[in-house]
Amino acid sequence: MDADQIGALFTRGDGSYLCARWGRPIVPVVFGVDDATLGVIKGAVEAVVALAGHRIDETDPELGANLMLFFVRDWDELRGVPGLDRLIEGLPALLDRLEAAEANQYRVFRFDAAGAIKACFVFVRMDAHLSDLPAETLALSQAVQAVLSWSERAFAGASPLGMLEGAAVLKPDIAGVIRAAYNPMMPVVARDASHALRLAARISLPEERE
Repeated sequence: MDADQIGALFTRGDGSYLCARWGRPIVPVVFGVDDATLGVIKGAVEAVVALAGHRIDETDPELGANLMLFFVRDWDELRGVPGLDRLIEGLPALLDRLEAAEANQYRVFRFDAAGAIKACFVFVRMDAHLSDLPAETLALSQAVQAVLSWSERAFAGASPLGMLEGAAVLKPDIAGVIRAAYNPMMPVVARDASHALRLAARISLPEERE
């Protein structure tokens, strides 16, 4: 991917640029799935976090769990989750918008004082399309979209996943962006589009060394 393609992954609809990574270990918790699917989702999160060179932990000292994934059949189910309205400001209005748009997924990020991700709330409504996907595919897609502050338009035209021998895998280009963004030499947060040039240059380094 060139710098323009990478930049598009982090450019919002209003033209602003934001690429933030997690600044603390990720502590996932999953709601609304059976035990078998729970293992698949946590396995996908662990795989993406390992790819990034980041860490999974047992508990977050501030929030307990900081990556919360909710799987529901209808958005209205989230209105009855105790305490969720205290975690998500404006939750009723958000759910109204999601219902009106017939959306099937949404993510809310929280950032620390340095601008790094400190929490992510993932909401997935299992409509007909998502229900037809293998659990492994859905889990990997959600894990990828929670590891960086991608633009809301980043994967609107193309999935971050591809198929290899009948199984969903992360596309090499997207994997390269994740690894580059988590490189210790890169900032935890960037709001200037020139950051995409640095990502592109860092992605190219392994190829140059071979």
